[in-house]
Amino acid sequence: MDSLSVNREANAAGGESEAWKGDALALFQHLLSAEFFFGALQKAGVAENNRVYTSAVVIWQIIWQRLQQGYGSQQSAVLELLGGLPASFWPEPCKRLEDAAKEGGRRLCSHTGAYNKARQELSPAVVEQCCDHAFEQLVAQARGERRPVFVLDGSTVRMPHTDALIEAYPPSYNQHGEAHGAILRVLVASDLYSGLAMRAEWGPLNGSQAVSEQGLLERAIDRLPSGAVVMGDSNFGIFSVAHTAVQRGYAVVLRLTTARAQRLAGGVLRDGIDQRSVWRPSRDDRRSHPGLSAQACVEGRLIVRQVQPSNGEAAFLLAVFTTLTDPPEEIGTLYGYRWRIETDLRTLKTTLRMDELTCTTPQMVAKEMNLGLLAYNLVRAVIYLAAEKAGVEPRRFSFTRVRNVIQAFTPRITACRDPRRAQKLIEDMLYYVGQAQLPKRNNKRPSYPRAKWPEPKSYPSRHG
Repeated sequence: MDSLSVNREANAAGGESEAWKGDALALFQHLLSAEFFFGALQKAGVAENNRVYTSAVVIWQIIWQRLQQGYGSQQSAVLELLGGLPASFWPEPCKRLEDAAKEGGRRLCSHTGAYNKARQELSPAVVEQCCDHAFEQLVAQARGERRPVFVLDGSTVRMPHTDALIEAYPPSYNQHGEAHGAILRVLVASDLYSGLAMRAEWGPLNGSQAVSEQGLLERAIDRLPSGAVVMGDSNFGIFSVAHTAVQRGYAVVLRLTTARAQRLAGGVLRDGIDQRSVWRPSRDDRRSHPGLSAQACVEGRLIVRQVQPSNGEAAFLLAVFTTLTDPPEEIGTLYGYRWRIETDLRTLKTTLRMDELTCTTPQMVAKEMNLGLLAYNLVRAVIYLAAEKAGVEPRRFSFTRVRNVIQAFTPRITACRDPRRAQKLIEDMLYYVGQAQLPKRNNKRPSYPRAKWPEPKSYPSRHG
């Protein structure tokens, strides 16, 4: 990642250098420079006056909150500002900061009111531009000579009960009645090798405007890097997904249900099938996608292999449809890594606490979702740098441990005014990031049924 590097001292002075040394804040400023923010604000039609809480400052503070263990408070974000941020966050001199720096000047307030107001006023369009711009740069650097493979999966995110959120994201319900909080469905696409994630797409899980994971993909697929391979489980193994991807120039590796695979094969499935197939839409496909042309089809291969799980469970037939020309054994091995998206979702929902948001408006939900993915990608970028240095795959590193190292060192690096001392702290940080590798796991570990431990509650459940 040499070309994706900045030197903290040069960056703080508003310039760029040739070597990024691993500091998350410096990486943030390199990816999203003052020039980029100027253009993004102009494109969004946003005018910022001479203020402390600029868009760049607020976006970094929200990211810093997300990177805190257990999710930091707004107070912790304000303290990050008061502790001192690089001057390059303010391309033009800020009179309020200049006054605070004077002997006997009026200090900045430590209350959260101004920061909370700035969060509310932050432009969603600027946030989206930041997420997409950073993602494109990081993926371009991590791609190298590798063919990018993006794995798809969906999940849900809970939110508080407010009138605005309940209207936008209706709650779920069952035989006992309606749930209390709002809930949304989200689609995530992450790179198989580096773990970098594209800006997520989401929508209502329930109600008249409910959207499927496949529908979310159709809205988001144009943001994938060119030449990428789209990989998904049997939930995405439907004609509309394959057709949408191929029409936009993406190859696919999609698992099929037994029924779909049998229709495509024209008979009973057996181990060893590797046949050319032309996938045509069914009557249901045309009903749900009336815009499909009469000649709509996808040419590819149906590959069927018997898979013997390492945990001793019964063997099963894995049916995959792909437009790749790789040998079937390599296709099977590639699909075997699909489970990595499950750990990425666990990281987002558990480590970065995105399973339940605390904001109360759809606009803030959008900002929190997008900047949560940006925070995730900054950690992934640091992991990638450590992996390149150690000569191992990025997936060998513990996301949580690397996040903890970044959390411990970033404030100290930011506050350091001695360039040599700052460089020593950066080197120490990268050393400890390098120690955050996961142990080699035994592939024959016993498997357990999927289950979730109940969350402890201090108070009895509320009824009525």
